[in-house]
Amino acid sequence: MWAMEAELKALEDKIAQLVQLCARLRTENIHLRQQLATAQNEGKHLTEKINGARGRLESLLDQIPGDEA
Repeated sequence: MWAMEAELKALEDKIAQLVQLCARLRTENIHLRQQLATAQNEGKHLTEKINGARGRLESLLDQIPGDEA
């Protein structure tokens, strides 16, 4: 009988560890999703800045007189 109780206690401990691990992983997953969203927003903002700079540069280049040979 004692062996069965010990096995049940060991199983209970392992289940408790699994529950804790799942909670930690859920929290980490939420954090990583937030980091990903932030990085994606930053990437979008940088792309917009690059496109704006490209447009301004192209406008300036259009104003430079070309070689007329």
